[in-house]
Formats: sequence, C-alpha cells, structure tokens
Amino acid sequence: MSNNILNGQEEIKMRIDIIERNYQASDKLKEIIEKKVSKLDRYFDEDSVCKMFLKKEGKSYKMEITIEYKGNFIRADLLGENFYDNIDILLPKIEKQIYKHRTKLEKKLKVTAFKEKNIFNFSEEELKPDVLVKTKNFVMEPMSIDEAISELDLIGHNFYVFLEEKTNALRVLYRRDDGNIGMIVPKY
Repeated sequence: MSNNILNGQEEIKMRIDIIERNYQASDKLKEIIEKKVSKLDRYFDEDSVCKMFLKKEGKSYKMEITIEYKGNFIRADLLGENFYDNIDILLPKIEKQIYKHRTKLEKKLKVTAFKEKNIFNFSEEELKPDVLVKTKNFVMEPMSIDEAISELDLIGHNFYVFLEEKTNALRVLYRRDDGNIGMIVPKY
C-alpha cells in the first residue's frame, strides 16, 4: 500500500496483504478492501501488518482479517454471501475488539488511537466485558493423540484439552473451519 502526503508530511500506513484461496479478487474489490481497512491506520503503526484472507468455499465466501502489531494479533473471520458485505461486517468487529480491550492495548497502539470517536459508530454499551461464568475441574489421564481425537468427537465441542502420553505435556486439539483437526502445543 502506498503512503500519502498529508499537510506536507508523509503519512505512513499499515501494510495490507490480500491472500486469495480458490478465488481471484478483482482490482475493484482489492481497492475497496484497502480503502476500508486503511481506516484502521489510526490505531496501528507503520510496522503493523493486516492480512486479508479471501477464500471461496462452495457458494460461500470466507474472509479473515488478522492484524499483527508489536507481536500481538487481532483477528476476526466471517463466512458470508460475498466479500463486499463481509468487509463491512468484519471491520466493526475488529474495532469493537480494540475498544473492548483498549486499556490493555493502549501501550501497544498508536498514542493518538483513542483521541477520536470510534470509526464504525458503535455504542459503549456494545462493549460489555467478557465474564467468567463457569469453572470446570477434571482429572486428566495421559492418552494418545488418536484417543484424544475420539474424545473430541464424543464430547461435541470445538476443542479438547489433554495430556499426551508420550510427553506427559498439555495439548489442545481443536476443530478447524475446514472440518479437520489442529493441535496446539504450548512452549514453556
């Protein structure tokens, strides 16, 4: 993305990468994405990167936005009828996440990020904090990855936490959007 000149000074923008899967985006769509995403420049420094994944899945269009800034990430995705509507739904989601966690993020975002009103016009009431409503305790017996996959299928959740028998280490299996299974391996 090119930089603009504003009041005699160069305005440096966040980099926007558009990644296409099973879909070829038109120049018009790319231009609209860059224009709309650039509104988020007020939050992020020039070393930030926004990756826009565009993927056609059957008759649906999946859009994923991942913004990397100073080693942190903000992400949202949506499966919809077209990319033009998806971008208009996802950008407010991203901004709500930024505002919802602004006290945590203020030191990592631009100094001027919260001086102006939010871009996508949501109310402060929409930013209700997440609340822990339930805690579960359970005994974890070591098991193989295959056994853990079976357990994931049996419980019907999107994830399953287990101790891998080979390493006696904590692992998390999760159901991916494509129906396959991924595994998170924490590093200590």
